[in-house]
Amino acid sequence: MKYLIEAFYDAFKNLDGKKMASFYHKDIIFEDPAFGIIEGNRAKAMWQMLCESQKGKNFRVEASDITENTAHWEAFYIFSRTGKKVHNKIDAQFEFKDGLIIKHIDTFNLHHWAKQAMGFKGWLLGNSSFFKRKLQSQTNYLLDGYINEKKLPV
Repeated sequence: MKYLIEAFYDAFKNLDGKKMASFYHKDIIFEDPAFGIIEGNRAKAMWQMLCESQKGKNFRVEASDITENTAHWEAFYIFSRTGKKVHNKIDAQFEFKDGLIIKHIDTFNLHHWAKQAMGFKGWLLGNSSFFKRKLQSQTNYLLDGYINEKKLPV
């Protein structure tokens, strides 16, 4: 399914969240350190929200080392809350069902991300479970707001 992963990241490079979501199975399970575990239409909406939030901004994504079920990708952007530059390095694992992505797990060093995105505060707290829970709570709150605003199915 290498071609599907390549198409997924091509859509991401173009900030086409709807196209990215089209590669997800209806029963998709997504997991990463920032959102935790999200499923179904919430996972699809996450990519749409992230892509919309980066349009017209200095955002870049580069995917590499794509195999039949893994990829490495790097995101370069400005964290909106602090104005700090972020270069996040992510490893992704995929599982497939019915020709679509059924499971997608992104892993990255949350402490390293927090130091870049939040500076000293991120360095100090970014390695704690408290920080991870707080971040996931905030990102899911934003996702809920996006879903409600766009009247997306849940």
